[in-house]
Order: sequence, then structure tokens, then C-alpha cells
Amino acid sequence: MGKKVKKESEPPSKDVFDPLPIESKKAATVVLMLNSPEEEVLVKACEAIHKFAEKGDENRSSLLGLGAVEPLSRLISHEDKLVRRNAFMALGVMAANSDVKRLLKKLDAIPSIIRKLSPEEDVVVHEFATLCLASLSVDFSCKVQISDQEGLEPLIQLLSSPDPDVKKNSVETICNLVQDLPSRVAVRELNGIPPLLELLRSEFPVIQQLSLRTLVIVTTDTDTRATFREEQGFDRLLEFLCNKEFSDLHVEALQVLSNCLEDRDSLQLIHETGGLQRLLQFITTPTLLDIQTNAVKAISRVAQSSENRKLLHEQDIERSLVELLSLEGDSLRTATCQAVAAMSLHLASKDAFRDLDGIRAVVQLLGSEGGEVREAAAQALSSLTSSNQLNSYAVYEAEGDEGLVQQLHDVIPGAVAHAAAVLTNMAEQEVLRCSILSHGAMAALLEPLQSADTHTLVRATQALAALACDAEGRADLRNAGGLVPLVQLLRSNHKEVRRNACWAISVCANDEPTAVEMCKLGALDLLQEINSSANRRNKFSEIALQRLLDSNLSLKYSLTNTLAPTDITVDGFYDPGQARSGQRVLTLEDLSKQPVNQRRPVITINAKPLDTVSVDQSEERQQDSPTETRTASVLSSKGSTRTPSKGKSKGRKEDEKLRDEDESKPQQEVATVTEKPWMLPYDAAFHALVTEATKTILPLHVESEQYSALARLVSEVMGGAVEVDRQHDFLWELHLSELRYELQSNIIPIGQIRKGTYYHRALLYKVLADRIGVSCSLVRGEYNRVWNEVLLSVGMPHYPGCQPQPRAHLVDLIHQPGRLLRANTPQAKQYQTI
Repeated sequence: MGKKVKKESEPPSKDVFDPLPIESKKAATVVLMLNSPEEEVLVKACEAIHKFAEKGDENRSSLLGLGAVEPLSRLISHEDKLVRRNAFMALGVMAANSDVKRLLKKLDAIPSIIRKLSPEEDVVVHEFATLCLASLSVDFSCKVQISDQEGLEPLIQLLSSPDPDVKKNSVETICNLVQDLPSRVAVRELNGIPPLLELLRSEFPVIQQLSLRTLVIVTTDTDTRATFREEQGFDRLLEFLCNKEFSDLHVEALQVLSNCLEDRDSLQLIHETGGLQRLLQFITTPTLLDIQTNAVKAISRVAQSSENRKLLHEQDIERSLVELLSLEGDSLRTATCQAVAAMSLHLASKDAFRDLDGIRAVVQLLGSEGGEVREAAAQALSSLTSSNQLNSYAVYEAEGDEGLVQQLHDVIPGAVAHAAAVLTNMAEQEVLRCSILSHGAMAALLEPLQSADTHTLVRATQALAALACDAEGRADLRNAGGLVPLVQLLRSNHKEVRRNACWAISVCANDEPTAVEMCKLGALDLLQEINSSANRRNKFSEIALQRLLDSNLSLKYSLTNTLAPTDITVDGFYDPGQARSGQRVLTLEDLSKQPVNQRRPVITINAKPLDTVSVDQSEERQQDSPTETRTASVLSSKGSTRTPSKGKSKGRKEDEKLRDEDESKPQQEVATVTEKPWMLPYDAAFHALVTEATKTILPLHVESEQYSALARLVSEVMGGAVEVDRQHDFLWELHLSELRYELQSNIIPIGQIRKGTYYHRALLYKVLADRIGVSCSLVRGEYNRVWNEVLLSVGMPHYPGCQPQPRAHLVDLIHQPGRLLRANTPQAKQYQTI
């Protein structure tokens, strides 16, 4: 036998590549491997990138720069399950980087991610796919794309996943999506409320918190709140609130409860199950500040309904809120004041807060350093004092009026607006109004009247109108310079601001000095412009214009050419002639400074001697100065417990200081400062006419005799009867020219006119009639034709039993003085026209 020979092994195949284990220390190399066709290489590359990306955002940015995102976004759809899983792990971690998110949005990766949320996919894929969506859903456009790709439904299904990370990522994504209204509705329609409620029982606080945050948002929808009730949401919520282990999440839970309690059905349900008592315990039981604050906010939401306020009142909620006002913490005090404001819409609650001395507690918060607290306190007082005089007086008793006036200087518009609203409510009572004015309220309103905030402007003008309803208030307003910003508000484009400004002007126009000043500032022109516009005109602008004219009859007559029987002229009235459209009517003082000219003379009325004028002006100056009388009237009110020396002593100190300064000035300097004001000359002749008319006309008992006798008196004074065809011989123009040059003035007192035509006689008739109580009007026509109309009771001749009816008649003052012409007859029309 031959020797055995060792059998040689078969040579390796030439076309097979031996396995090559690769170790890379460069991320760039691994990124290149993402383009490999081998599944094993892809799996290892994705795994390496995932680990590298987890180490920090700097690494993620580095991978982005190396181009790792694009191949990863393709690999999440790879056929191999392991490749898909590892690619998602890498991409999920990298998506936390903002630049990566922008690139994924550009690559349109969202549809691919959503497709992998199906139940057939691996749990790890679900975890990192939802992680990707959680990062992307922060962006608005990504939210829209996720909703358009119907990503919400699989996300809701994944809320029931056994994996807590999947739950956490899914609910976080949903929480981001429901920031938009369509997604909130979709959550309800896709039956998302039950799984969200189930997450409250999770052992992971972050999942519970995200679920609560989502519920806070979705329960702002009315239909969702109904679904919440149907799914026993209140039971779950109260169970959660009763668990002290979850106290750090009770804030969000209370916010959900607050939303749901807006509905009457929800409140009734929670009341029946004892939930309302539990909510009140959160208010009264010392606990975390945020929890108490949110419990009070829940009460505020509940109190938005009148029925809910009644139910809360039955639970004695006012006592709990008053106790909270004394606790520290700006957020809690702010929320409590807002709850007080809401509950004060209930009449019984207003009284309860006053009885519990809650108003004083709120007043004290006006001095808080926190701006939100001051604003909320003023809001509460505004609600408490609305249509409630007892509460307004309680604010005064707590010395709140001074604090409210100070708050008009606040930098927070809301605080200013609410303070002005409280002052408006308080100003309904005279004693309170005087006290408010004594603290300088009119000067304090100057800044709010120039605010850029429309709500502040509305409230400020309302306060001004309430405080300017008497002479003292209007004098304060004038002295403070408040008429300038008020008149400027007529230019406002805001409808409500303009309307309130008109109302304030109509109130201020109740005395002549204020009306004249406002006319100087252009109020009349602005009101005429407003009333000529169909869009801007309103009933308040019409009232303001009428009031402004009624307070300045000279202006009214010049602009409207008519004075009604109710327009009673007084000393100081003058006729400057008919004003053209857009023409400014000058004051008497301005007209007195003009040199003698050839224009129509200005006719004036003044039967008041100079010594009487001096006395009246002295009294006016005393009224315009800081008065002790006003403060004394406030302090002497019945039942007042305020310190009686506060306002009064301040006024005395100011007066003493001014007196000392005046005494220290040299006499020459004082004399230089004091200028003698211009005064209308006394018309002794007119005074004599008034006396004569009183003696001769008033004793007559028949109306027609009074009208005719007064007409004859006027005609006799003004040159007697003038025949119709001899009017050209009646040289009244020459007479007026002589008077003008004799007086060296364009202003002529009516008593000095001895030759007068239609408009002189009609004017004299009107002013004499007003002095003796005879009713008549003054109407200006064309071409210097002016006449008086009177109402004369005339019976029907063919029906003796009929009651006499008042008929309008014109009074003939020129041709047949004393003749009464029936209005609209040919004789009357001839008298009215040339």
C-alpha cells in the first residue's frame, strides 16, 4: 500500500470579498456609510450616529454639516426593519436641533414620519417618530402639515401605547398641535378626551403635566367641555385634585376646572358631586401660592354667569375672598380683586363685600407697588361702586378718593381707566364729588385725556363729565387747562371717544365762561364739522353743539340767525352780525381792540352799572380760587368719619403761603402784574328803558296789549313810525356812523341808538321782552330784515265753544308800530322781505 497523501483544500472563489471589520474614529466616515447598500453597514452607521448625536447639540450641528440628515430621512422608509429603527433613533435625536428641523421641513419628511406611526411598526420606531414630531410641531407650518397629513389620529391612538416614552412624545405633539383651533375640534371628534383623561393616572409626572396642559387648551371649546362632562372628566379631575402627591400639578388641573366651570351645566354637576366645596377649600386652606391663585381664577371664571354668581353667593364666597385680600403675594391679590370684580356684578354680593369691610381692604391695595395689583384693585372698586351709592360712600370713608385721583397718573393704562370709572361712579353724590375735586382731580385728568389708549380716553372723558356738572368743577377744569385736550378729542377717529368727548363738552357748556373758552379753542367749528357728516354725527354731538350755542346766545344768534323765546338774553349779549360759513365770531374784547372801520357796527346790551360788575367779578374770582367752602361742605356731611382737617388744613396752608409771597413782593411789582380787565361799558339809557318798560308794560294783563305797547315803546325810542315808501328818507346809517365816530369804537350800546331800522328795533324788542318776562323770538332774514314772533291765543270765530289756539304773529315795529301780523299772511311776508 502506498503512503497516504494529505488532501489539499479548495482554493477560495475569486469573486467573493472577504468580510472587513471597520472601525472609524471620524463622523464624516460614518456619514458616508449611510449611503451603503449593505443593511448591516447601515444599521451600524445609524447606531453610531445616534450615540454621537445624543452627546449634545454641537454634535448634531456637526452631523448636519456633514450631510447626515438627508440620507437618514430616506432610511426611515427602508425595507429593513432594523435599519428603519436605527435611522429613526438617529433622526429623532437630531430633530431637537433647530437647523435640523428647518432642513427636515424642507425635505418634506413629515409624511414619511407619520406613515410609520401605524400599529404594525416597532415600538422603538413609534418612540423616535413621535419624538421627531414633538420637535417639529413647535413650528406653525409643521403643525399645519401634520394636521393636513392626518397625523393627529395615529397620535391619539398612541396615547394608549404600553411604552411611556411613546405616550410622552405623542401627548407633547398633540399639546403643540391644539394651539390651533382646528386641531382642538379634531381632538374631540377623534375621541381624544378619554385617553387624555387616562393619562392623569400615569406614574410619570411629565405625562400627567402634558395631558393637563392639553386639556387646558381643548376645554376652551364649548362642545369639548360637554364631551368632558360625558366622559366623567370631573370625576377624574377631582380625584386628581384630592391626591396631595400631585400637588405640584394642581395648578394645571385647576385651570382645566376653571375652563369647564364657565358652563352652567358643568357648575351644577360639580356642585352636586361636592367639587365646588373642594374648590373653595383650595381658596381657604393655606397651600402653595400658585394653587390658591388658580383656584381664585377658577372662581372668577365661574362668576361670569349670573346664575353662577348666585350659587357662589349662597356658598358665602365673599367672606373667603375678603380674607384672601390680606394675604401676601401680588398674583394672589390680583386674582382675588378680579374675582371680587366679577362677583360684584351680583347685587347681594356688593352689599356683602361692604358689610365684610372688603371695600377698605381693596382701597388699601391701590397703594401696592405691583402695577397689576393696582389695576385689579381699581377694577374691583369700579364694579363695586357701579350703581351703588353706599359702596361709593364706603370708598370715600376709606379715603379711597385721594388714592384714585393719584392713580390717574399711573403708567398702566388699565389702572388709569378703572380709577376714572370709580371716580365717575362716586361723582354722582355731591359730597363725594366735592371731595374728589379738592384732591385736584381735574388737573390729574389732563394726562389721561391725552392717552393713546382708547379705553382710557373713554373713561377719562366720562369722569370729566361727571365732575364738571357744577360750577366748581368747571372752574377747576378751566384753571387746570383741561379744555384744550378735551376739545382736541373731537378730532378722534374712534367713535366712542368722540361721542364721550361730545357729552363732556355738552356738560361743560352749561356756563358761559367755559362755553366761550371752548369756542375760542375751536369746539364750535369741530362740532359743526362733525354734525355735517352723516357718519360722524351722533345725538351727543348735536346736544353738544346746541348746549354750546345756548350758553353763548350772541354766538348762537350770529350763526343760526334765530333766538327762541326760551333763549333769554342777559347783560353782555351782543349782535356782531350774521356769520358766514366757516367764519370765526370774535369776542367783544377782541372787537373792542379793532380800530373804527366802515363795517357793520356791533350792538351791545348792558344794563349793569360798573360797581355791580366789580362785585360780581370779585365773587367769580373767589369761586375760581381754591375754596375752603367746598372742602367744608364735604367734611360736614352726615355720618362722615373721615379726618376733618385734612383737606381744609391743606387749603389754609396754600392760602397762607400765597399771602406771604404777595406781602414779600415790592408794591411796584404787584401793581405791574395786576392788569385792569376790559369791561363792557354801562348803558344807562338802556337801563332807563328797562325801568320804563317794567312800569308801563307789565301792568297790562292782556297779552296782545303787552306786545303792542312794547312795540310802540321801541318804535318811539328808535325814531318813530316810518312809511313804507319813505324808508329812503330815514337816515339811520348816518346816525350810526356819527355814533361810531363819537364813541371812537365799532361797539355801540343799544340804548344810544335813536334811529334804528328792522334789526335794531327787533333786537331792542327782544332784549326788553326778556327783561320784563314777555315771551318772543328773534329771527334774522335777508337784507337786514329782522323780526319778532310772538304766540297769541286766538279763538275760532265760527266755533265760539272752541278753546283758543296759540298762533304765531309778527310784531310791526316800523310801519304801524304795535300791529300784530298773522304769520305766513301776505302782510307778514311783505314785512319780512324787501
